[in-house]
Amino acid sequence: MKDIVKITGDIISLDEIAKAVADPKAGAISTFSGTTRDNFEDKEVKTLAYEAYIPMAEKSIQSLITAARQKWDDLIHVAIVHKIGDCPVGETSVVIAVSSGHRVQGLEAVHWLIDELKVQVPIWKKEVYTNGGPDGTD
Repeated sequence: MKDIVKITGDIISLDEIAKAVADPKAGAISTFSGTTRDNFEDKEVKTLAYEAYIPMAEKSIQSLITAARQKWDDLIHVAIVHKIGDCPVGETSVVIAVSSGHRVQGLEAVHWLIDELKVQVPIWKKEVYTNGGPDGTD
């Protein structure tokens, strides 16, 4: 089993990450891809700006993967890649990919991992609005 944990300023490729967790023993590769949407609370978003304390964020992500492996023993490989810096509308901000023997455990693990990542991992986002105002107003 291999785990991939990466915090990056680069563009994230879902396809590359899914290929990285592929394994002949896997009957499923389950993924989640989070993207920047163009609105937040009825305000027009230009980009999301992500910041992280990278060593702590990577350690927290690895702890989540360890916990997921304890909950679902069918997981083969797990990858979690998160973007930092600016992430414009339509761009991928986070990818989680899990290979597993069967689909149910992989899908459940991906769902749990993204929910826990949003709560536990020290990665912060700030909306940057199209009008330049900090709260979406001029």
